[in-house]
Order: sequence, then structure tokens, then C-alpha cells
Amino acid sequence: MDMTGLVVKSTGSWYRVRLATGGEVEARLRGKFKLEGKKITNPIAVGDQVVLEQFQDEYIISSIADRSNYIIRQSPRKKHHDHLLAANVDQAIMIATLKMPRTSLGFIDRFLVTLETFRIPGIIVFNKMDLLSEEEKDDAGYLSFLYEQKIGYKCLQTAFLEEGVPEELSELLQGKKTLLSGHSGAGKSTLINMLIPDAEQKVTEISSFANKGVHTTTFAEMFFLDEASAIIDTPGIKELGLAEIDPEELAHYFPEMRDYLGECKFHNCIHTNEPGCKVKEALEEGKISSERYYSYLSMLDDEDNRR
Repeated sequence: MDMTGLVVKSTGSWYRVRLATGGEVEARLRGKFKLEGKKITNPIAVGDQVVLEQFQDEYIISSIADRSNYIIRQSPRKKHHDHLLAANVDQAIMIATLKMPRTSLGFIDRFLVTLETFRIPGIIVFNKMDLLSEEEKDDAGYLSFLYEQKIGYKCLQTAFLEEGVPEELSELLQGKKTLLSGHSGAGKSTLINMLIPDAEQKVTEISSFANKGVHTTTFAEMFFLDEASAIIDTPGIKELGLAEIDPEELAHYFPEMRDYLGECKFHNCIHTNEPGCKVKEALEEGKISSERYYSYLSMLDDEDNRR
């Protein structure tokens, strides 16, 4: 008898599936999925709706429902392959920290571009505000202004360990499947433990060596706040390589650049050195921030190198 369910944890070879009828089972993938010619390291992601077949005590995933969206990045281990982070999400939150560890603007921007490709709403949470000097708090204030007022991404400033989870953040999570992302040590596991005490996510001290977080989450996993609300925790990511984006398309995924697309002198303008470029004019007039434009150039450079 076929059963349907939701993938709530992926270990790469086995999947935990929450059955539509209640309860959870461990299932594995029928081998043929891995032979479809797609260069993806993991054919199923947390958030996928699947059909299961039962053979005695074993559950086999026989098919995957069409996805409304997915979040993908370049595989860190396998060249020219991509890695699915999650599927069918309503929104995504980047937990960023200005120190211990430091989240670069380039990393934030790559995450937002990845979300824009599927029109997934993005929220930026600047955590560990209690560790910042007054000058660093000013920097965080500027970044919140840049991303929220100038571009349109919701921003929050938090200190989970000192102040707990702000009510505004709890409200944003209600009734949605939310992907959490960020570097190891930024506060994802702390947030989950505060929201769902029995989740028992491992929380690690930041390694003082190079101020890098120690990886604690090794596989993506979905945690339920209630029947209608869930959080997908993803492994701490050191780098976020873009996937499935052509250089000519990249500017479409920067909301502040979209307003000027189609107005440049050349229809195939990629907004670097071309004459009559409206994006460059907007940059010079301060309508597009230099920080975001440098992120754009960095991503373009990635694409050129991959070619």
C-alpha cells in the first residue's frame, strides 16, 4: 500500500519521513533516482513530499511530488555538482553576526540572490548584538537600513543568549516553513533550542581559532513549532557557491537593480564596463550601494571562472 509523507530529515542515504497518517518512519531511496542525469549530490531534500512503498519492515521512497521551490547551492565537495538545501519553503532566515564569527556581506548577498531566483522571501537576523562595540552597533544599524529600507528585506537585531527570542521573530515564524541558514556559531541551534526545548540541537562554543564556528549540524532537519509552523535547520555553511544562474541573469536577482534593467544602451549589458549603463549611473548617484555592487561583481567573477 502506498503512503504519502513529508521528508523531515536527510542523512544522505536514509530519510526520516513524517507520514500523512501520523508517525514517522525511516525510508531509503529507490536506486533509480540517482541515475536521472542531474548533477545533484542529493536527489531528495528536507521539505519534499514523497510517496512510500512498504516491503515487509522496510520503507522505500518511490516518487517525489513536484516542488513549489527549492534552495540549492554548489556542492562544496563535488565539482560541477549542486546540493539541495531544502524544498517547498515559505521563507528563509539568514542568521548573521558581525563577529564571533563574522558574516561577510558577500555571503549574505549570495544567500539573498539564491532566494530571489525562486522569489522566496528573505529575512536577515543580526544576532549577538550584545558582543558589539558602539561603533560596531552603528555598522549593524547601517546594514539594517541598507537591506530593509533601501532594498526591502526584513531585518531584526537580536541577542538570543542575553535577551531570548524577540516576539517579532516568533510571529514571523507562525504558519510557515522557514529555512534557517548562516555560519556555524551564528546562533541557529541556540534559536531552535529556545523555540523548541526538546529539539536538543547541539550548541557549540565558537572556536577561538580563526573565529570560525565549529560545525555542529551535519544534516538538514525540520523541527515543528506546531502543526502549521516548522523550521528547517541546515548545516553551518562556510561558503555559498551560486548554482543555476547565468551572468546575464544575475542583475535580475538584485531588487535594487531590477528597476533599471532594459534601460541600458545594450540589451545584453552586464553592468560592468559598457557605455550607457543605467545600473552604473544609479550606482554613481547613490541609488545602488557600492557594497551590493561589489557583491554583484564578485558573483559575476565566479561565473566567469566557472566557464
